[in-house]
Amino acid sequence: MTDYFPGFGNHVATEAVPGALPEGRNSPQRPAYGLYAEQLSGTAFTAPRAENRRSWLYRMRPSAEHPAFTPYQGAPLFTAPLMSGPVAPNRQRWSPLPGPDAPVDLIDSLVTMLGNGNPEILDGVAVHCYAADKDMDRRVFMDADGELLFIPQEGRLSLLTEMGRIDIAPGQIAIVPRGVRFRALLPDGNARGYLTENYGSLFRLPDLGPIGANGLANPRDFETPMAWYEDRDEPFELVQKYLGSLWTMTLDHSPLDVVAWHGNLAPCRYDLAKFNTIGTVSYDHPDPSIFTVLTSPSAVPGRANADFVIFPPRWMVAEDTFRPPWFHRNIMSEAMGLIHGAYDAKAEGFQPGGLSLHNLMAGHGPDKPSWEAASNADLAPHKIENTIAFMVESCWPYRPTGYAMEHAQSDYDAAWADFPKAVLP
Repeated sequence: MTDYFPGFGNHVATEAVPGALPEGRNSPQRPAYGLYAEQLSGTAFTAPRAENRRSWLYRMRPSAEHPAFTPYQGAPLFTAPLMSGPVAPNRQRWSPLPGPDAPVDLIDSLVTMLGNGNPEILDGVAVHCYAADKDMDRRVFMDADGELLFIPQEGRLSLLTEMGRIDIAPGQIAIVPRGVRFRALLPDGNARGYLTENYGSLFRLPDLGPIGANGLANPRDFETPMAWYEDRDEPFELVQKYLGSLWTMTLDHSPLDVVAWHGNLAPCRYDLAKFNTIGTVSYDHPDPSIFTVLTSPSAVPGRANADFVIFPPRWMVAEDTFRPPWFHRNIMSEAMGLIHGAYDAKAEGFQPGGLSLHNLMAGHGPDKPSWEAASNADLAPHKIENTIAFMVESCWPYRPTGYAMEHAQSDYDAAWADFPKAVLP
């Protein structure tokens, strides 16, 4: 028997104890076993049915039972302030985070690199990196600012959430909705990767348009966990992110005590190897939108608050075509990471665990060695293997944090130095 339900955004009903889930109603007068019925709303009550996401939780104690929050003193680089004032239009690139100097769990290891928008107006996205080597034991985290997209780069994560357990490894992703409490274990002893925080519309699968009914990420390949709960009567710290700041309070029990739930707002995971990659079978490199796994729409149709895009193994067969991504300037802003292998447009300098930024209208494309190799390649069918890169593209320009600016590679512009001038007749 599997521990997951297949399908993206499905309405799920699950219970860890038989009889814990009410039949025929959401909030009975006396829920079974003395549980408390509690609704978790990820959208407004009046959102259209097709977009409305909410779940009913049946827990051992109401989440309302807690003392006042006080400012949290840990995670010194998580929620690091974004640069104020003018932001140079320079392209930027970063090496992987160094390993921690002392044992640190996932939350305290988070480093905010880039961000835009504002959680107060429910628009924007932030990109964080983590490098942790300690389990979250008797510590739980909740993000009230946005939903979280975990992108492991090295080492597995076990996310113990209110609504079930999710295990992911590099090459997989997980979504934890806004407001869902969780703690993270490190089965391999350490882990590093990326965390995208989406303040805007919930991630969904992109429309397929002319592609038709099938392709890209298939809904059935997303997996939602079965109900699971933790019955521990001992002190637990709850760290919460709220309006860009971190807050803490202590409970006398684990808040991961949801025994049953039903609804369509829930954590899920996805294996990127199952992505149905689409490309040209004639000529020209298609727009990278064909690699979109998830999208968070903005108020303007076709312009995303955030797109999560991947560049996985794939066949290259285009004839008389420069096959890597072309030179371009884009109204969208691109934050890019590398999970493993090499990116086909950057032969050097872009390392797994690293990050790059090309803000709106910043000219970018292949570096000189990649351009030379692609320009002179034998255009036989070729498969790009052993690589996976990703991009968090946004219609809002990114602002780096002060930490990011202090640690940016100083020579990134050299990637586009010394291109030969075209020779005209």
